[in-house]
Amino acid sequence: MTARIIDGKATAAAQRERVAAEVAELADAGVVPGLAAVLVGDDPASAVYVAGKERDCEAVGIRSLGARLPADVDQATLHAEIDRLNADPDVSGIIVQLPLPAHLDPVAAQERVDPAKDVDGLHPVNAGRLLRGDPFLVPATPLGCQVLLTTYGVTVAGASVVIVGRSQLVGRPLAMLLSLKGAGANATVTVCHTGTRDLASHTRTADIVVAATGVPHTVTADMVKPGATVLDVGINRRDDGTLFGDVDFAEVSQVAGAITPVPGGVGPMTRAMLLHNTLLAARSQRA
Repeated sequence: MTARIIDGKATAAAQRERVAAEVAELADAGVVPGLAAVLVGDDPASAVYVAGKERDCEAVGIRSLGARLPADVDQATLHAEIDRLNADPDVSGIIVQLPLPAHLDPVAAQERVDPAKDVDGLHPVNAGRLLRGDPFLVPATPLGCQVLLTTYGVTVAGASVVIVGRSQLVGRPLAMLLSLKGAGANATVTVCHTGTRDLASHTRTADIVVAATGVPHTVTADMVKPGATVLDVGINRRDDGTLFGDVDFAEVSQVAGAITPVPGGVGPMTRAMLLHNTLLAARSQRA
């Protein structure tokens, strides 16, 4: 068996086209969404990520309203900048680019963001809404995973899903999202991690396996049920600079029914869903 490739780049492009059309409609009504990325310091990787998000915004008609702060900024000044963006009616969404310099508290900064503008979906209010089954702004990577499953016709309702990874960014919110009662969800979800005993005994029973540990080759071919769908959220870098995921792609693709590559799988969806969340926030604020 050779797995069908789940093309995140193509799916993300379609999502961006949809968002662009809906942003144009909103602009015709007098509202132009704006996304503010708060970047502290000069970390090269963070600067690249923020630049990519700004290009994405430009491509779909969302204003990029980024804020740049020096690496030695104190917590109070960072909070004051977030407060300014919270109060700015031109700002629909706010992200605090991580990692922050070591002397700053990222959780306090994220909690300072107005929940109505929290397009990362990390504020306790938005996390709590997801937990109680009333989601509003959902973290972009889990949402991207759900959209990929739906786009490729993977049956989620009633399926057994095993998520390997329990992070606040991916594992936990994805578990909540896929277990909700509704379209693209209603699954039976098990959350595992790298400390789970006999991890393979869990993954081998799953219809859908999601790897999100940041550990190369966490999921190997012997851990996957033939025909299962495998989503690889991991991003690791080889010495030559090329990227690879948490799944042994070459081997698992011979067993799985469908699989995401790295790069070109879940990654592009994360950026596309950030745009979706910004549009959603702008609509909500207008209402």
